[in-house]
Amino acid sequence: MTPLRQRFVEDLRLRNRAPRTIDAYVAAVALFARHFGRSPEILGPENIRAYQLHLIERGVAWSTYNQAVCALRFLYGITLGRPEQVAFIPFGKRPKKLPCVLSPDEVLGLLDAAEPGRERVMLQTTYACGLRIEELLHLQVPDIDSRRMVVQVRSGKGQKDRLVPLSVRLLEELRAYWRLERPRSWLFPNATQTGPWHAGTLQRRFGQVVQRAGLTKPATLHTLRHSFATHLLEAGVDVVTVQRLLGHRQLSTTAVYLHLRSDHFRRLPSLLDLLGVPLQPSTGEGRP
Repeated sequence: MTPLRQRFVEDLRLRNRAPRTIDAYVAAVALFARHFGRSPEILGPENIRAYQLHLIERGVAWSTYNQAVCALRFLYGITLGRPEQVAFIPFGKRPKKLPCVLSPDEVLGLLDAAEPGRERVMLQTTYACGLRIEELLHLQVPDIDSRRMVVQVRSGKGQKDRLVPLSVRLLEELRAYWRLERPRSWLFPNATQTGPWHAGTLQRRFGQVVQRAGLTKPATLHTLRHSFATHLLEAGVDVVTVQRLLGHRQLSTTAVYLHLRSDHFRRLPSLLDLLGVPLQPSTGEGRP
């Protein structure tokens, strides 16, 4: 490890950045340096500008582009002590896309399609508690507090702990899973019990479950978290409570789910019905 990389990692650790964030930032800076074949210490604003244009021309995802921006802004602003250069590293505009949300029936079909045991319990826990994938994988056995009927979510995004309710049904499922698997420390351990399951493995397994369930929506594991938030709002839970359960810092982040409530749309008047437009005779062909 070069001295610059060592200092970069140390600076990130001093600011309590998550291990995944550190790995992602280091990888982003390494790609930047490899692109020019030189150390970032001798690269300046024009090189950064050229690299950002290179990423745009490659058509990388917004998340990849802005992750590189965050890494470079930290590197030059903190580690290299050149805060004046940060202004020359602009963020990209985030596309405003609505998240994919499943209906309760679709969630039920997804859970039924999962293999009984660990796979199904992991999806049940994700949906019932509104967890991110890393929060799910880093649950430990003592985090399930059956006395208080809560789940302790440790070191969530932004290194924030929070509590989420533990339903009676989920507790029963977790107890049945524990009797079968007997996890010692990690609730969902890897094969050697030395750490949690790998996120990539779980994502691949989830993709297989989506196919078995016959879902056509672009669902990922995070879709269960989106569905959790939307279904709570549809059930009448206030948005501030949902914000706390999700661990969002800003209420505006949670407010996105207000636009996804199907019950809200069902209460709106149908303009065609108000006009009295007659129905066209059905031919029995085609799709709406």
